[in-house]
Amino acid sequence: MIYPEPMDHFDRLPDSILLFIFNKIGDVKALGRCSVVSRRFNSLVPEVDNVLVRVDCVISDDESSSPSSSSGYSSDKSRHPISALFRLVFSGLLKPFQSITQFISISPRRAASSSAAVVDGDDFEKNSVTHHSPTQVLKNFNEIKLLRIELPSGELGIDEGVLLKWRADFGSTLDNCIILGASSVIQPVTSTSGCSLPNIDGNGENDNGSIPDSFYTNGGLKLRVVWTISSLIAASARHYLLQPIIAEHKTLDSLVLTDADEQGVLCMNKDQLEELRVKPLSASSASKRTLVPALNMRLWYAAHLELPDGTVLKGATLVAIRPSEQPKKEVVGADGNWVGAAFKEPYGTAARMLVKRRTYCLEMNSF
Repeated sequence: MIYPEPMDHFDRLPDSILLFIFNKIGDVKALGRCSVVSRRFNSLVPEVDNVLVRVDCVISDDESSSPSSSSGYSSDKSRHPISALFRLVFSGLLKPFQSITQFISISPRRAASSSAAVVDGDDFEKNSVTHHSPTQVLKNFNEIKLLRIELPSGELGIDEGVLLKWRADFGSTLDNCIILGASSVIQPVTSTSGCSLPNIDGNGENDNGSIPDSFYTNGGLKLRVVWTISSLIAASARHYLLQPIIAEHKTLDSLVLTDADEQGVLCMNKDQLEELRVKPLSASSASKRTLVPALNMRLWYAAHLELPDGTVLKGATLVAIRPSEQPKKEVVGADGNWVGAAFKEPYGTAARMLVKRRTYCLEMNSF
């Protein structure tokens, strides 16, 4: 008796459904493993348009590629928070795309056992560990529209308890940058009933929004300048590294380069990406980063800023930055969303509270 060949109901799913699932997965490593499951998956994975790249380690260009240099990133970051230039690499990534040719060449009967060995074989995985830059891995995708790259941590070495966050938008050069910092953060006190209690602090009295004279003499202003310059250098270094990816992927509508600590976020929309392709960036002569143009900056400061949820920011500082050649943009009112929407809560609320205080204007030359 001849039995009909069993039907794989998974094969009945249309390509559009599979692509929808792959786009929900997003993570480039998981997609790489999916691509070795079958010929069909292999043909569909390159069509994914929503991709997440998590970078496992960052190796300084000045160091060797030995394991000790990558594992020592955190300590090196604190010693050289600004000057280190980084090369992004993947650690522990299988070679799924490179394995496709071998996979397709095997017989259908052996395909299932071979693919299972890729997933379950510990020896295979250990022997296949390699380093790939994001640029190399993304070459396997043809239709990326939304791309998010996540570094393992922020570049800036800051003391424990200090708050420093930034968001920058770039085209061919810096469009705007928002920096929020605080010398310390006091979390709200929670009572036994689960309710947040207000922080009681003798320094929480109302003020007129002016910066006290001691801010200029006790190193407060100098520290904020260091925060600002460090954040701008980190943002411009990230922007410089994105050039080959942007040039390679013409379909990109949105690109975000962030880090697991959420210290800094670099964003580029479709118009800004196209601007960079048409108008090449100006590189700094001193290092591998985009030249920062002359800037106009507005600064707001509060010695003690208590947020609605009870969080208290000590020495809270907000800096809004735009190139001098661009027209001034309001930070409150109709155009104010570019400041208030820069950070997740509760720090978005902190930014909106700070811009209501007295404004201080500064200028900075190109560097």
